Amino acid sequence: MAQINRKQFFQNLALETLDDKQLPVYPYKDPANKELPKDLRKTSTGIGQYTGTWSEEHIKHLCRRTLFGVTKADIDFFKTKTMVQAVDSLLNISTVYPAPPLNHYSGSANLADAEVPLGQTWVNATENPNLSGARRQSYKAWWTSLMINQDRTINEKMILFWHNLFATETTVIQSARFCYDHHKILRQNCLGNYKTLTRLLATDCGMLVYLNGEKNTNTAPDENFGRELQELFTVGKDLTNHYTEDDVKAAAKVMTGWRNNRTTNVSYFDSTKHDNGNKQFSSFYNNTVITGKTGANGANEVDDLMNMIFAQNEVAKYICRKVYRFFVYYNIDSSIETNVILPLATIFRNSNYNIKTLIETLLKSEHFYDSLNIGCLIKPPTDHLIGIARSFNLQFPTSAIVLQQYTHWVYVQQACALIGQDIGDAPNVAGWPAYYQSPQYYELWINSDSLPKRNQICDIMVYNGYNRQSFKLILDPIAFVNQFTTPEDPNLLVSQAISLLYAIDLSAVSKAQIKTAFLLSGQASDYYWSDAWNQYKAAPTDTAKKQAVYTRLQGMFKYLFGLAEFQLS
Repeated sequence: MAQINRKQFFQNLALETLDDKQLPVYPYKDPANKELPKDLRKTSTGIGQYTGTWSEEHIKHLCRRTLFGVTKADIDFFKTKTMVQAVDSLLNISTVYPAPPLNHYSGSANLADAEVPLGQTWVNATENPNLSGARRQSYKAWWTSLMINQDRTINEKMILFWHNLFATETTVIQSARFCYDHHKILRQNCLGNYKTLTRLLATDCGMLVYLNGEKNTNTAPDENFGRELQELFTVGKDLTNHYTEDDVKAAAKVMTGWRNNRTTNVSYFDSTKHDNGNKQFSSFYNNTVITGKTGANGANEVDDLMNMIFAQNEVAKYICRKVYRFFVYYNIDSSIETNVILPLATIFRNSNYNIKTLIETLLKSEHFYDSLNIGCLIKPPTDHLIGIARSFNLQFPTSAIVLQQYTHWVYVQQACALIGQDIGDAPNVAGWPAYYQSPQYYELWINSDSLPKRNQICDIMVYNGYNRQSFKLILDPIAFVNQFTTPEDPNLLVSQAISLLYAIDLSAVSKAQIKTAFLLSGQASDYYWSDAWNQYKAAPTDTAKKQAVYTRLQGMFKYLFGLAEFQLS
């Protein structure tokens, strides 16, 4: 199998790496030649259940793809389980809905909220255009906090997956309540039935605003949702036998008449705005005719539309490819299409589009644990920054001071946005390009703008922290290494830190260089670190002794965050 040297790949991306590091080869696309042979990354593994060794490497791989970052507690937890038990546990999501977002904004005089006191939720309050921006920020901060404080399940990753697939923008929707209710549908159905999820979103208030559904009438049918329903949400556009423009127009007519009530915050059907004529579809849909209905029955045409679309085999294949690119790898060659996508789609379709069945089959498959699929993705911004926060158990303000707490959640959310992933505001209806833009896909997360910002944000969190509202948000490197066995041993300390933070290992030469440069401060003997650590542990309140280990760890983690391998998941 042809392979590309990973060192050259990273150098082409202008990433920092050790000059003399002996890097193993790895099958990435050649940045200088995007059109590589289709079998460059070919693997013959399929969706049969994985029966190989259940090692720590596999546990970390599973965690990185289903959680944001990996903690030592995550690894210790899953070490007590088999692969099947681990996946089952990850899919056992809570049915308890999290407490709603709060008013954190009315501490400012020009954002006084006469209806909702500081620290109370605004989700049931009257829509206030003057406060919409502040409430939308509250919603995005709240969502960020749920990712940071996630339980040990796939819940948060699935919600982000669906948000990318059914992409919307809070800045377009405007109503904070509509944004929150849209999110609620994703959260409550993230492992449920895909057809049900699609149907709920078709007449969701936020989606009706975002894709002009509330302006869709019998006298002026709007094709926006009818087009995206087929192109982006169900069958996809890259087909040999394709739906037609007339299918888009017919779907638009089916969807006429849906409106939003901005007092009750629910959508409703207005039969006087509905096209009650028959809707003829093409041979792609077996020349189906959706019979026009009058009065309140016109609302039922949406269900007829869903039944017609979900009868197509392409729906399952399209969603399976989306899931694969999000959780496994972006390149789907002929082998993966045959051995993974098609059989997975059959299972998905036969389960009546049960999302949990689809995800469970993939996460338990031999293909998911194939060595070629470990450490092969570039981290999205949320994985990069929220992953650091989780791995280091970053301490945020408590709920005692809501403004202080939300201010620091906002910082993380905006830092993610700064490097390319603004949750709640995907760049367009297709989501983030890194999940769909061929041939680069995940390579798009790293560029000359985003990489320096990734490193800069990490440097801030290591050295100065983010200091607002009388609270400093900063990583604690001592607390991080304290969780390891024998942190006084610099060799073990470097290895254990890299093992937890990296998806792929570094060479022994690299580890030795890191140890010497940072923990030993350039000296040759291990006791330069061991003595410093033991002296600190013996007198932890001694400022000088603490600083002696703290500054060395700061330097080491700054360096580790800047290496090429840290960008991988």
